[in-house]
Amino acid sequence: MKCAVLWAVMASAAVSAASLPEVVVQADDTVIDKSCRVVIPARLILTDANGNGVIHVRGDGIEVEFAPGSVLCGAAEGVRPDAYRGYGIRIDGGKNVTIRGARIRGYWCGLWATGADGLTLEGIDASDNRRAHLRSTPAAEDGADWLFPHNNDANEWLNNYAAAIYIEDASRITVRDCTVRQGQNALCLDRVIDSRVYDNDFSFNSGWGIAMWRCERNIITRNACDFCIRGYSHNVYNRGQDSAGILMFEQNIGNVIAENSATHGGDGFFGFAGREALGETGTHDAAWYKRRGNNDNRLIANDFSHCAAHGIEMTFSFGNLFYGNRLVDNAICGVWGGYSQDTTIAFNTFEANGGMAYGLERGGVNIEHGRGSLITDNTFRNNACGVHLWWDEEGDFGKRPWALANGTASTDNLIARNRFEGDTLAFHLRGPSEATIADNHLIDVKRQMDKEDSVTVTHQSSAAGAITAPKYPVYGRKRPVGARPHLRGRDKIIMTEWGPWDHASPLIREISRHGDSITCEFHKMPADVKVNVHGSAVRGKLTANKEGVPTYTVSATRPGAHDYTLHVTGTAVNETLRGMLIHATWQATFFKWDASTDPRQDAAAWRKLAQGPTAAATKVDQLRFNYGYGGPGDQNVEQAVKAAGLGGDRFGMIARTELPLTAGTWEFSTLSDDGVRVIVDGKPLIDNWTWHVPTRDTAALTLTEDKQVELTVEHFEIDGYAVLELDIAKK
Repeated sequence: MKCAVLWAVMASAAVSAASLPEVVVQADDTVIDKSCRVVIPARLILTDANGNGVIHVRGDGIEVEFAPGSVLCGAAEGVRPDAYRGYGIRIDGGKNVTIRGARIRGYWCGLWATGADGLTLEGIDASDNRRAHLRSTPAAEDGADWLFPHNNDANEWLNNYAAAIYIEDASRITVRDCTVRQGQNALCLDRVIDSRVYDNDFSFNSGWGIAMWRCERNIITRNACDFCIRGYSHNVYNRGQDSAGILMFEQNIGNVIAENSATHGGDGFFGFAGREALGETGTHDAAWYKRRGNNDNRLIANDFSHCAAHGIEMTFSFGNLFYGNRLVDNAICGVWGGYSQDTTIAFNTFEANGGMAYGLERGGVNIEHGRGSLITDNTFRNNACGVHLWWDEEGDFGKRPWALANGTASTDNLIARNRFEGDTLAFHLRGPSEATIADNHLIDVKRQMDKEDSVTVTHQSSAAGAITAPKYPVYGRKRPVGARPHLRGRDKIIMTEWGPWDHASPLIREISRHGDSITCEFHKMPADVKVNVHGSAVRGKLTANKEGVPTYTVSATRPGAHDYTLHVTGTAVNETLRGMLIHATWQATFFKWDASTDPRQDAAAWRKLAQGPTAAATKVDQLRFNYGYGGPGDQNVEQAVKAAGLGGDRFGMIARTELPLTAGTWEFSTLSDDGVRVIVDGKPLIDNWTWHVPTRDTAALTLTEDKQVELTVEHFEIDGYAVLELDIAKK
């Protein structure tokens, strides 16, 4: 962990540093109960031994200013970020407290405030606090990386995922000019009302930039929340895993989100009405559920572009305004508004959305079961689809309290005065629903409309008057929208094992693995960089890719499992990478199966299909198949497998090899979707023979002597997304 400090004098400081008494903090559980200037000795590590905070601020009207060079640091150099523990600053109940200029590193949570009405946080840098170690790789997603923001009434966000800054049960707070990078969740607001958050940079984090839970009447303006992302590999997978630049869950009302930049996120903005609002938790009478959701929020003049999933997602909510936002190059769609009602979408720019979409949800605006949508005066350009509205069977959801109280029909929707230019399809309307289309302008659109017979469309030559530009409060002097033009494009999302790369720090990133070799990219390396590789039966080679980025390949020279150590040194870089190469040749057979030979019901019959007419065999040097929504024919395999036409659903694979392993304990690990078995010398080692999302399974094998082992791996796919990876490492 690096505890280097950058200091900027805050021009807005209400009390000069010279007028504040100094308090030297050099022990856990330091209590501050009067205004002061905090000094922390250089390189001092202050662990939170009892898990209740290192610095406790107690009292009203206290101003705490940190001296230049003072860092509240909770973990020593070399501690992994997922092992950070404790809290840096704890505020519990003090009113009108100001914390200025703090630098907080190496904790589970840098600053945690409860009931601190009137709190001001200014010029705080809470970068490099706890973040998860991500298991997804450039080749395949790992389902273990998904976040679950749906619960937080018992502080689940803080307890499960951590935060750089966590503020709960407070009003009239101000958070300004703060910075959080290289973390997971930057700022979490839990039941915060009538507050202001502006001029902050919460970019390059692996979870959420700003997250709100049951928050009302807050003004969130001119913040940078770019590259808050996990679960993305360009042109491979784009799940996002519920990360977002700005997140809003469970009945947030009347907030203003304006002039923020939240690009390159899982979503730019991710809003969900909440489990209580839908009737999944709590017990209320039927009338309570009427118009429950994230309601009457205004999203104005933000940039929600280049996201792994959606620019804006706001579902099961009412009366929201999306005005003047930029929504460009989002992988799935610009706006996803399932079950939203009375939503106004006006004067936004939708461009080139839908490039990595899943099925029919793609393009500019997508609303399922929406009612009272006003989509007007927008520009749609080069999207997979401009506007897609539909109704379909809602299943059991139609019986839930929210659905019964609010309805699920797709009616009373107006699409008016929009400009469509170069879109693949302008209008897509499905299911029993209705829409009015008026005074739109179509230029070089490939298809004007796809409409099912059950849709009622009313065409009008003109629509009602234009939407009046909304007036809204704006705080802050910064202009983050458009401030990072050199990073536009989803190809700039480059993930590491700890989160998104910031495009400034030196980066060594594994980009491919081929059984007996790995290749890494080197970014932003100093001119004096030196690379050395160590290990028996391994060698290294430095080359460059087609863009001129240096790459380094480590390869094994003979069959077996071989450790390697890669040292990269130079000015401002000193990195060591360790791993193992598996030099083997697998005999792999792929085949089709159907319901009559379901492997979960009759594995023996399923295995016989490997000798049947649909079977196709090949040799591979590793078991690392990122199928996505494709199948064996889309992988780097022999032509016989491609020609077999196995498709992307209900296929199987059985692969075998012999591998020399040395005495000791070996860890076998699989990432699979769906069922997987690993059999060593005829005995099952890993057995997850189920229908499941991408799941990692591990098991240990202990050998008392050097031995050549026989390995068999079986895998089946049912439907949807698929992946299979096998890794072997010496413990």
